[in-house]
Amino acid sequence: MDQHLDLDILARTELFRGAPEAVLRETQAVSFRKRIHAGDVLYRQGDPITSIYVVIVGRLCVTQTTPDGQRVIIRYLNPSEMAGYAAITGTESYPGTATAIDDVHLIGWTPKAFRKLMTDHSLIAMNALAVLGTRYQDIQLRLREIATEKVEQRIAHTVLRLAEQAGRRTSRGIEITLPLSRQDIAEMTGTNLHSVSRTMSAWETEGIVLSGRRRVTVCKLHALAQLAEQTS
Repeated sequence: MDQHLDLDILARTELFRGAPEAVLRETQAVSFRKRIHAGDVLYRQGDPITSIYVVIVGRLCVTQTTPDGQRVIIRYLNPSEMAGYAAITGTESYPGTATAIDDVHLIGWTPKAFRKLMTDHSLIAMNALAVLGTRYQDIQLRLREIATEKVEQRIAHTVLRLAEQAGRRTSRGIEITLPLSRQDIAEMTGTNLHSVSRTMSAWETEGIVLSGRRRVTVCKLHALAQLAEQTS
């Protein structure tokens, strides 16, 4: 990869936005590159933390497995986002499993190298803190939804978030570009496949969404938003 392109990519990531070129060069000098194929695992839940990454190309799905074996989708990671951020918190093992959805290119650092970058450059430390804060808020929001909302509301909120994060406009509506099954939606909303299938089928009948072949398109965004915010 061309060095100037490498620096440009780093400058656009959530960790290094606003960093001067000299800092980006220092950051690049202590980094390494990694590529994995679709379906490959970048790291597994419980593995010792060895690296922290920024996604450059492709997307990752981060999941956790509960003690009783239930799989929960925590989040999807897009280009410019950080993977393995537990490395900067002092945690010794990865709390989740990161699996490639597409062929993924990453830039990585050892925890020691990254912590030195944070120590030497307050901007990087502040950016990392902002990322942690955003992740925390996301988890708190989802916990509140699971605790207080009906299943249909939770599913609506989840589909809306995915449409915002990974949606593209088509003639039919906003297509979520992630491969997304009904089981995936169940794992993101703390419910079961039957409830998701019943809800999605009803929405399809009403023309709110269109789904099939692991693709979901939101045809009536306003109607879905109304379902998400319903109070009764």
